[in-house]
Parts: sequence; structure tokens; C-alpha cells
Amino acid sequence: MKMLALGLLAAMAVQAAALPLSAGAKPQNLGSVDAGEGPAWDGKSNLYYTGADGISIRDSAGQIHVFRRPAEGACGLLFDGRGRLMICEGKTRRMTRIEADGTTTILADRYEGMRFNSPNDVTIDSKGRIYFSDPRYGPRDDMEMRDEHGQLVEGVYRIDAPGKVTRIIGHEVDRANGVLVSPRDQYLYVADNNNNNVGAVRKLWRFDLRPDGTIAPGSRKLIFDWESGRGPDGVKMDEAGRLYVAAGLNRPNPPYETADRFKGGIYILSPEGKLLDFIPIPVDEVTNLAFGGIDWKTLFITAGGTLWSIPVKTPGWTPLSSSTVK
Repeated sequence: MKMLALGLLAAMAVQAAALPLSAGAKPQNLGSVDAGEGPAWDGKSNLYYTGADGISIRDSAGQIHVFRRPAEGACGLLFDGRGRLMICEGKTRRMTRIEADGTTTILADRYEGMRFNSPNDVTIDSKGRIYFSDPRYGPRDDMEMRDEHGQLVEGVYRIDAPGKVTRIIGHEVDRANGVLVSPRDQYLYVADNNNNNVGAVRKLWRFDLRPDGTIAPGSRKLIFDWESGRGPDGVKMDEAGRLYVAAGLNRPNPPYETADRFKGGIYILSPEGKLLDFIPIPVDEVTNLAFGGIDWKTLFITAGGTLWSIPVKTPGWTPLSSSTVK
């Protein structure tokens, strides 16, 4: 009996060690600082995030500084392996990058002569190729992005060099939002989030990513489904391969979104889509997240203009924290 008890305690200890959050860890509200989207850690001591007033920086002392005003409707942000900041500019409908000398490079503003819908989120692979989503939330009367049959497309694109753009996902998703390339470029995760249509898709998909930067046809796999709730937005991953997804609502948004099952917060999923843990955030809407801190063990979360943080046990995986990215 004693040996059985010791074995049970050991198994419980191993299970606890494998959990992504420490016992009792709770998100800390860092304030209403116009934190609408973004966020991105610069690998030093600063967190960048976007909001209605532009792009801001929160330094290690918790002070807020202006980085850019206005910011052309900036949404997703990401630092590449060389420390350059990539910006999804929704208002100007383009992808840009801030170079080391402070100049701006236009990475992409059109595909086959058509303006993008509104670039939303961005990820990068080990070769430095950039992938971004291009949904449209809000008015749709000036959308140009269509397929060869004239149908509107809200897909995913790959940038191999400034101006060299390829569409890699079209109608394989309904409305692409958050995107993430996994370590070793094995998978591309896409948050399919059509929240303002009743009964539309609110799912996280995984696609096999081939060496040439295209997805393998027929490889689409459902990871998680938020059903009639608010679907997935930003997606990140820790070094153990666990997915962290911003999703859910605390108050319903009829007739489009319910809030009965999937509350607002960060859903922590296994690579296969099993719900491992949940970080509740009481402010709607929870939009995005980023790993940061000196050891990449702080999770920063944007939600309805507020900024939150919570410690995690495993470092996050990003181009800046990965030794595989040059």
C-alpha cells in the first residue's frame, strides 16, 4: 500500500511538472493602455503593441512610450530573427518592416494587382519567409482580393522577398486570422474566425507545410472548435509544442456569438488539440498574445484596450528566442 501511495504521488508530481502554469498563477492586469492587438517582445526589455492611437512600447519599468502615431491601422506585430519589426497595416492594406536603421520597407501591398483586404497577423519560418493573414472585418464594399472565379478571398500569403508574394491558402479557410509556423517549419496553424456571421466557422486548423513554403493539399486537420462562441484570434506556441490561443467571450454578442461554453481568455492546447489549461481574462475581446521577459517565460495578453501578463513554466517559441533562425 505504501509503495502504491508513493507511486501515485510520483505520478502526480510528474503531471504537475508537465502543466504549463504554476499552481495558483493568475493573470495580472497591467492597465488600460490602449492595448488592442500586437503584441511583440523585442528580445531585450520592451513589449510593443498596437491600439487605436498607434503603436506603443512598454519598457521593463512598466512605462509606456509612443513608437508610432498614427500607425495606419496596425494590427499584428512580430520581430524577425534579425530583430526587425514586421507590421500588419490594416488601414493601408500592406505589410511593412522597420529596418535596423529605422527606415520602412514595404514587404507587400498587392497580389496580382489587387490590394489586400487588411493584413491582420504575421508569422515567419526558419528560412525567413513571412506568412500573413488577410481577412476583412467591417465594411466589405472596397474589397479587391478575389480568386480566378471572381470570388472574394480572405486567405494567407507568403512573402519570400519584398514584393515577391504567393497566396498559399485561399478557400481552404473561411476567414484567416491568427497564423503560426511551428518549429522546424513542420506545420502552419491558421485561426479561421468568421465571428460576425451566424453559424460561420470559428476553428483552429493545422496544415502540413512543405519545404517550398506551400501547404500540402488535403492535410487540413481540425485542432479545436469554438462552435458558436467567439473564435480563435492570435496563436502562439511554447517550446514544448503547446498552443496558446486567444479566443472566447465573457458576454454574448447576439446574434453572432454566444458566451455560454467558451469564456474569454487564453486556451492552452496540446499539439493534438486537447484542452490542457485556460487563462481567464475578464475583459472582452481577448485578441492576441506574446511570450517575453528575459527568459521568455512571461505571457503578455491584449484584450479590449487592456494589457495582461502571467508567468508560464516553459519558454515561448519565437523567431527571436529560437537558435534555428539566423
